[in-house]
Amino acid sequence: MTGKSTGERRTGLLNGFAAYGMWGLVPLFWPLLKPAGAMEILAHRMVWSLGFVAVALVLVRRWAWAGELLRQPRRLALVAVAAAVITVNWGVYIWAVNSGHVVEASLGYFINPLVTIAMGVLLLKERLRPAQWVAVGVGFAAVLVLTIGYGQPPWISLTLAFSFATYGLVKKKVNLGGVESLAAETAIQFLPALGYLLWLSAHGDSTFTGAGAGHAALLAATGVVTALPLVCFGAAAIRVPLSTLGLLQYLAPVFQFLLGVLYFHEAMPAERWAGFALVWLALALLTADAWRSARRARAQLDLALRVPAPTSAEVDA
Repeated sequence: MTGKSTGERRTGLLNGFAAYGMWGLVPLFWPLLKPAGAMEILAHRMVWSLGFVAVALVLVRRWAWAGELLRQPRRLALVAVAAAVITVNWGVYIWAVNSGHVVEASLGYFINPLVTIAMGVLLLKERLRPAQWVAVGVGFAAVLVLTIGYGQPPWISLTLAFSFATYGLVKKKVNLGGVESLAAETAIQFLPALGYLLWLSAHGDSTFTGAGAGHAALLAATGVVTALPLVCFGAAAIRVPLSTLGLLQYLAPVFQFLLGVLYFHEAMPAERWAGFALVWLALALLTADAWRSARRARAQLDLALRVPAPTSAEVDA
């Protein structure tokens, strides 16, 4: 491996750690925005995110994609679906963190890969390998155990997992870069979000102007908190293999889980530990299967590259 490619890989890994580290530590940020409620925080996140990514796109002069998107109604409709789904995801996550459900929120991102696989089977008719079927079955058992433990289905986790899996599926079909996708989605969210903030202000319920300059600055910082991890993720995605990114993605829910247990001191009775243990077992099975599959694919590629191409005489024969 050359020095340049080693440096690129190191840069990609650092950006990957930064992206998933920020996503993992974000539960520390949302409580700082109180007394603003989850809906007000969500609206500010939409408005300020658009401002941040718009400035970023102006600086790098990447606007050609916007004109192409506007000329493709079907693709634009998919962006609108993505915007609606991620609105649900953001709103539930902010509410969950500020209502003392950080552990349950982390579970949503632990089970997200399992939900993504299940949706691939149900919606895209994908075929699973035996280890993937076992992982999905173990994940389903985990949800049952957690339902018994909570006394109800873990709806926060399920909402986060299904909304984010749907978001990923739609984004795959839209095929836009991370920053461009965020710009398109927040452009759709902008007017409803701004209208809600103006309505709050008109009724005297806005905290943006009534809780001090520091509070207003923190609300404005939601744009940076939303967009910066995406920028780092984009830098990582073009420099490191997908298998590496697949492993790094578990950093975020691990950090969130640890924060919920060790920092926010949320309760973890035995049945909840059992449910999480089953989820982690399912993810271990998935990871091992993906690792074996990637190694097998690389071995087949290496073998194909080593086999000499037939000569013209051999072809004629």
